[in-house]
Amino acid sequence: MDRRTFLKASAALGVTSIALPSILKAYDRRDNISDDYEDMKCKKILKSFDSSLKDKAINDVIIEVGKSFLAVPYVAGTLDTNPNKERLIVYVSGLDCVTFCENALTMSRIIKQGDTSFENYKKELEKIRYRDGQINGYPSRLHYFSDWIYDNDKKGIVKDITKEIGGVEYNKTIDFMTTHTDSYPALKNNPDNVSQMQAVENNINSRQNYYIPVKDLPSVYDSLQSGDIIGITSDVGGLDIAHTGIIYKENNIPYFLNASLKEKEVIISVGTIQDYIMGNKKQSGVMVCRPL
Repeated sequence: MDRRTFLKASAALGVTSIALPSILKAYDRRDNISDDYEDMKCKKILKSFDSSLKDKAINDVIIEVGKSFLAVPYVAGTLDTNPNKERLIVYVSGLDCVTFCENALTMSRIIKQGDTSFENYKKELEKIRYRDGQINGYPSRLHYFSDWIYDNDKKGIVKDITKEIGGVEYNKTIDFMTTHTDSYPALKNNPDNVSQMQAVENNINSRQNYYIPVKDLPSVYDSLQSGDIIGITSDVGGLDIAHTGIIYKENNIPYFLNASLKEKEVIISVGTIQDYIMGNKKQSGVMVCRPL
């Protein structure tokens, strides 16, 4: 139940305006009802994995974990419920394209580590989601997925294989967030966060990124493997990656396992990864990283 729904329900139940402030204060305390439910659901998921998965290769584990999320609803904005305080959000009853990849990778890593405790899950999720593995305000979250790949490559969690499998230079100025601050509550009317995000963008723009154009994708199919994490590049000005997901190969054909906005749930694409990308004219190719 979100705050708006709660307020409507309160009105329907005849809760007076005098009583609401004290109730809302309790309700807003880290949104405990939602947190407790999501924590419980996450713990249940972690306990559901067979211990034999530990002996499989990390890419195979990612596929098993990713497929366990099939049909989970697409829910955007779960990490941005409180623009005034950045904290680690655990939310598994709905996923967007990035939180799907993060959860699949996080759970796979702790399965391989042999420690699927909730505390280890949270530790690993923070390590993956934030720059240098630590929460230090809103700008420390890896908002741009090319930056997510770079930072997790640096941490030894994934390897950016885009260039080595045939990628070409991706020359684009990345500044979408700081040129669209009204779209981001944590940036709107917060010049300090904007300044820090501009520094993040400058760092991204100082690197040479690579991508595989959509027309060239069939030539790298043999180099892709199930479990590779994909960032789909965007033609939108200032934006690096439009969508993310995981390669799923069947009969050596690469499909796309992802939290789909269009289908409103986690799916495996009907067509190939190239077919999927060509369905959106604003998507231009892919960056590829391989979990280690």
